[in-house]
Amino acid sequence: MYAIIENGGKQYKVSEGDVVRVEKLNAEVGAEVSFNVVMIADGSAVKVGQDVASAKVTATVQAQDKYKKIIVFKYKAKKNERKKQGHRQPFTAVKIEKIAL
Repeated sequence: MYAIIENGGKQYKVSEGDVVRVEKLNAEVGAEVSFNVVMIADGSAVKVGQDVASAKVTATVQAQDKYKKIIVFKYKAKKNERKKQGHRQPFTAVKIEKIAL
């Protein structure tokens, strides 16, 4: 059984026991959070729309961290114009505990 959840404008495919890095959530480590369910697939049955309106995916927050730094370098050729910038996107690692219909 797996579910498609929505968080931060993105969708994630999750199963029970998975650890997923989602957009940063305002929750403490160890707190329980729930997500909007878009779809649930159980064997051969697929449920979407009104069928999953009451479905719930609960997860436990494992960590609040940042991804590896990426370098953003912009320049204009032949103009001696350069700009170097780094970015580390924050994320929340959650462990999927239960998928309930």
